[in-house]
Amino acid sequence: MTAKTTVIKHVTIYSVYLVLIWAFYRFLFDLPDQIEELIIKPIIWLIPIFWLNIKEGFPLSSLGLTLKNLFPSIYLSLGLGAIFVLEAVLTNFLKYGRFNFMANIGNVPILTSLGISFATAFSEELSFRGYIFGRLWFALKDEWAANITSSLIWTLVHVPIAFFVWKLDLISGLLYLFLTAVFGIGSAFIFGRTKNIFGSILLHVLWEWPIILFR
Repeated sequence: MTAKTTVIKHVTIYSVYLVLIWAFYRFLFDLPDQIEELIIKPIIWLIPIFWLNIKEGFPLSSLGLTLKNLFPSIYLSLGLGAIFVLEAVLTNFLKYGRFNFMANIGNVPILTSLGISFATAFSEELSFRGYIFGRLWFALKDEWAANITSSLIWTLVHVPIAFFVWKLDLISGLLYLFLTAVFGIGSAFIFGRTKNIFGSILLHVLWEWPIILFR
């Protein structure tokens, strides 16, 4: 197994790579969600992780790819995710005066959109909770230091989409980034309790859908 200093080095390199490469991608390209989430993101985000995992000598279970604690992770994510769902329903009604859940998914079938959300969640949660948070926790031996650090990197990655893709104003953008950081902390907390990535993936979908429906 790789030394802790080497793990920190790998996490740093991967994080810088991800922030820079994804920012350039956001500036230069605007591809359909299906292509971005099913092809581009797995190539850019996941291939380096699996390569590093092999190089470091860790099992796949270190990334949370395990059936162990599957149901506890789902229960935790549903409990925390219920807050996002309630927020979504209330905001939808206040915005439209009625329940209009097709507002921002256009002509894409809702099941297709949901499938894309799960693909997005898989790539992003495996990268940030499975790899970055998990490796930082291994190296630092401090769950909260690893949680806060990985959540800050997670938030930084979302700066381009907030201001250059969605073109949010300063206040809305900062609020979105704050909520993104809060989600990152919550997702890492769930992963820290179960070491299973599927709870974080489910929580991610429950967090993402209010953004899809109401931005």
